[in-house]
Amino acid sequence: MDTSLGGSYQRCRELHRRHGRTYYLATRLLPAWKRRHVHALYGFTRYADEIVDRTEDLPAEARAAQLADWSERFLAGLAGEPVDDPLLPAVLHTIAVFDLDRADFALFLRSMAMDLTVTDYPRYADLLDYMAGSAAAIGTMMLPILGSADPAAAREPARQLGFAFQMTNFIRDVAEDLARDRVYLPGEDLAEFGVSRADLVEAARRGVSPPRVRQLIAYEVRRARAHYAAAAPGVTLLAPASQSCIRTAYLLYGGILDEVVAAGYEVFAGRAVVPGRRRAAVVARALLTPAGTPVPVPGAPAGVDPAWAGSPVTP
Repeated sequence: MDTSLGGSYQRCRELHRRHGRTYYLATRLLPAWKRRHVHALYGFTRYADEIVDRTEDLPAEARAAQLADWSERFLAGLAGEPVDDPLLPAVLHTIAVFDLDRADFALFLRSMAMDLTVTDYPRYADLLDYMAGSAAAIGTMMLPILGSADPAAAREPARQLGFAFQMTNFIRDVAEDLARDRVYLPGEDLAEFGVSRADLVEAARRGVSPPRVRQLIAYEVRRARAHYAAAAPGVTLLAPASQSCIRTAYLLYGGILDEVVAAGYEVFAGRAVVPGRRRAAVVARALLTPAGTPVPVPGAPAGVDPAWAGSPVTP
């Protein structure tokens, strides 16, 4: 097991390349010296997620113990103690180089621990509390690496982009999350559309949704797009060399929602994927777009508060 700093960065890069295809593609547009630090943060978050989600043959108590043990090793490393781990040297080095806020990492680990015991979220406010660690904190971890002339102004858009990406994943992966006995669509939304967990399970089994489930998904798509709208101004606040990377990630993740809409809000027939030709076109356009150019926000409702929970959306 290579625990050297170089080996640790390489291990994080491999995790990123293997498991985060869209984000990894966008990261390749960053200056070379920044990429390894983004890989390190991805490796940290991915490994914690692996403990929670990829050890399903173990009881929750055993997974919780593994997560606690790894968290303790991470905290020991932050305190300056030597670490015997293939990922942590790169993470700890990145934190030190950019003086990243330790509170973001604590928030993230808190949310990962929640996944071991929490299987649904009654209100959107409850889900936002979870995503504050699982998504928004990652946005603020990234911000010092990306760079900004006005970090204070860029902070909330970075958080909103984390929310947007996470909501996109939740919409796309309803069936996959159900298989883990989790529902990340708020209970109040399900009730608004007359949808039960059993309805979602049945739709996943059949690979087709009744109209009320598709209306629910349309509602969540609109909510996710409101987060994208709130995040958009932050792209031009980033350092010019980082804008093409985040522009690409923004448009590719947003493109997943476009695929969901094109499928009639049917998320159980197959996993929504942005076609390869479109991915390549997005990257090419991002490279040719001058820094400072506003990001388009297709399909976003004008003037909508990202945390709204209004009346039902009609597809």
